[in-house]
Amino acid sequence: MAAGTLYTYPENWRAFKAQIAAQYSGARLKIASASPAFTFGQTNRSPAFLSNFPLGKVPAYQGDDGFCLFESNAIAHYLSNDALRGSTPQASAQVLQWVSFADSEIIPPASAWVFPTLGIMQFNKQATEQAKEEVKRVLAILNQHLNTRTFLVGERVSLADITVVCSLLWLYKQVLEPAFRQPYPNVSRWFLTCVNQPQFKAVLGEVKLCEKMAQFDAKKFAEMQQQEKKEKKKEEKKAAPAEEEMDECEAVLASEPKAKDPFAHLPKSSFVMDEFKRKYSNEDTLAVALPYFWDHFDREGFSIWYAEYRFPEELTMSFMSCNLITGMFQRLDKLRKNAFASVILFGTNNDSCISGIWVFRGQELAFTLSEDWQIDYESYTWRKLDVDSEENDRAHEYLQVWLRKRGGKLFWAVAESCGPRKMPEQRC
Repeated sequence: MAAGTLYTYPENWRAFKAQIAAQYSGARLKIASASPAFTFGQTNRSPAFLSNFPLGKVPAYQGDDGFCLFESNAIAHYLSNDALRGSTPQASAQVLQWVSFADSEIIPPASAWVFPTLGIMQFNKQATEQAKEEVKRVLAILNQHLNTRTFLVGERVSLADITVVCSLLWLYKQVLEPAFRQPYPNVSRWFLTCVNQPQFKAVLGEVKLCEKMAQFDAKKFAEMQQQEKKEKKKEEKKAAPAEEEMDECEAVLASEPKAKDPFAHLPKSSFVMDEFKRKYSNEDTLAVALPYFWDHFDREGFSIWYAEYRFPEELTMSFMSCNLITGMFQRLDKLRKNAFASVILFGTNNDSCISGIWVFRGQELAFTLSEDWQIDYESYTWRKLDVDSEENDRAHEYLQVWLRKRGGKLFWAVAESCGPRKMPEQRC
């Protein structure tokens, strides 16, 4: 029977998986989550800890025999018994299926929705709304599966139930208010059955379901950010290394002039790109974001350009064309503060073209300001638009028509396979 220590911080839902598994299997598990046994942010950065757990992440398990494991699913699997892991090859595979389902389908949208309500992530309206839809899809799948079942695999609690319950825990505690969970009675019945098992209760205590959907608290987020900055400064002060003599190579690197801001020569503009992008991400595009853009656009400080890919005959599979756009945007990441673009792939496999509208700070193409930005731009033709002309009106209309086809909302870093007239979009 396994015996050892689990290093974690308090209320870590990932650690709960291993703790509940140990309750069922009888594994002897000591929890190190408080000083002096373990201090998160300090102990897990020490050389001794990193020699056993190189990522420095928790939960981390060290057996009394010296056996070490990181990654919560691996630890929970190790501390389980055969009944939890699946007593047949088929059951074992099904358990693994639901463990993978939790990681890939539940955790991403749950984090995007819940973390802002806890003050540990900035709120993004678009990301939150998308996360809600993903959670509905996940709950519908679980609800259908549990329609004729008490547990996810077999007739008893398995590691599948433990993992999925822990992945849903903060959703049920923070945001799944009665009206939201009402269409999924089988999921709620199963969830309550599990969390009221003695083995679950021993770890989770009484689980109180959400009565009112938690919302983002800007004040709480700001306070947490300030606290993090203070702690980081303290750590940097403590960890400040003694100055060492530089070798010849380091001396040469240190003597090189620091890179200048490519836009430093331009006068300050009243148009704040980040403010516009926040509107674009969090509010209705046609009703709010675009009117905001035209109301605040600085015609002297910024310019608008139309770009078209020079070699459409070389565009074959749509996913490859999407990768072409994605790669360009990744290489232009440092332009983010001073540029915006909507670049679209039109058409189908072996019959497509790429074009887009770009907004740059200044009156010239920004690519010429830095060699790092010049890798892709010569593959496009560029035409500056007169913002006060009919031509610009057409560009504005062109963007709006495309947005309506996308359901009135743009997405960050979208690259999807393209059927007839589907248009993946990238913007910086």
